[in-house]
Parts: sequence; C-alpha cells; structure tokens
Amino acid sequence: MGQNQDEPTVGQLVANASRDLSSLVRSEIELAKTELKTTAIAAGTGAGLFGGAAFLGLLAIILLSIAAAYGVNALGLHPALAFLIVAGLYLLIALVLVLVGKRLIGKAKGPQRAIETSKESVEALKSIGKGD
Repeated sequence: MGQNQDEPTVGQLVANASRDLSSLVRSEIELAKTELKTTAIAAGTGAGLFGGAAFLGLLAIILLSIAAAYGVNALGLHPALAFLIVAGLYLLIALVLVLVGKRLIGKAKGPQRAIETSKESVEALKSIGKGD
C-alpha cells in the first residue's frame, strides 16, 4: 500500500495549513485596521461637530445675555445697571451650583463595605498566621 504521488504529505499539509492560517491572520489584522480607521474618522468628525455645537451654544448664551440686559434696560434702568443685574444673576446661579455640588461631593463616601471586609480579611489572616 504505497502512497499515491498526487496526495500531499503530512509535512505539506502542515505547511499549507500554516500558510493559510498566517494569511487569515494577516487578513483579519488588515480588516481590523480598516474598521478602526473608519471608526476613528467617524469619532473625530463627531467630536468636531460637538465642539462646533458647544461654540455656537456659547455664542447663543452671550447673545441672550446681552438681549436680557437690554430687556432690563428697556424697563427704564441705566444700561450699566442692567448688565450688572444680568451678571449678578449669573453669579447667583453659579453660587447655587457650587453649593449643590459641594453638598453632593460631601455625601460621597468611599467603598465602606469593601474597606471593612478587607480589614476583616487582614485580621483573619493575621490570626491564622499566629496559629489561633
């Protein structure tokens, strides 16, 4: 029972499988690079659009603030006083935000249960080490 000359040897099969696997891995890496590049471009474009929207939002706030000051001015107050009232209102809002943020941060606590169980574990290991 001799081997047919047309049939590949085990060595050739292993070499072919290795070559095919290597080619498959290279193709998968190229696919991943292409997908990542496309994703990065989309993410960069999205971030740029968000930046543009933030800038336009800031401009809108400035223009609305000026309009509010002129609205207060229309009530008969001096323009300087009208702008000071709008600025004071913004400072008051900022103060409220700071106080609320400070209160929320003050309520934040670390991982109390994890710290407690860690202390208990250390104590248990110490007692095992002492042979209690």
